[in-house]
Amino acid sequence: MERLVTIKSSPHGMELRLAQDVPFDVLTEALRTKFREASRFFRGAKMAVSFTGRVLNRTEEKAILEIISDEAGIDVVCIIDRDENNEMMYRSVVEQTLFNIKKREGQFYRGTLARREVLESDASIVILGDVEPGSRVIAKGNIVIVGALYGSVHAGASGDTDAFIAALSMQPRQLRIGDVEAKRQIICQESLNIQGPKIAIVDGRHIYLDPLVD
Repeated sequence: MERLVTIKSSPHGMELRLAQDVPFDVLTEALRTKFREASRFFRGAKMAVSFTGRVLNRTEEKAILEIISDEAGIDVVCIIDRDENNEMMYRSVVEQTLFNIKKREGQFYRGTLARREVLESDASIVILGDVEPGSRVIAKGNIVIVGALYGSVHAGASGDTDAFIAALSMQPRQLRIGDVEAKRQIICQESLNIQGPKIAIVDGRHIYLDPLVD
């Protein structure tokens, strides 16, 4: 059993090392046993999870997350990608947002925002998914998108120009921080010139993009 599944703690949550050369149903049965035995240590915990040793598709990831929730009562706030280029952003998002949750400030939204959907927050918000064209996000605090931004976003909606907007990929329809609105063509051009995750901030009366990871 130890060879099939190994649970390791990481600075950002939990790392699952999964055997590669076994059928998926055999692996899931091992996962159920492992988390059932360890449930008293994890019950009610909120953490991020990363997978190593085996490449999983979306269906397999979902099945494993359900096992973790059902057997151990863990609330998985996000999956950490092992891509080194994005890992620093994921780590920052997880640590900052978990801290905000403890203070009851800010919120998570899990899933992709589809066309015509509107998401509003009285604080900061972390979206674990994409913001598709035709959707809108409005927050009085910061907006962090662990995914791609194609729709419209407004951070610092109460007039806070110190707020920021961050995303793994950024080609927004409209982008505002406080009462400052970015020119779409400039933001899109800057986005193409920056590799990896990006952050939008206000400097003076203009919004600029910077790489989130140096």
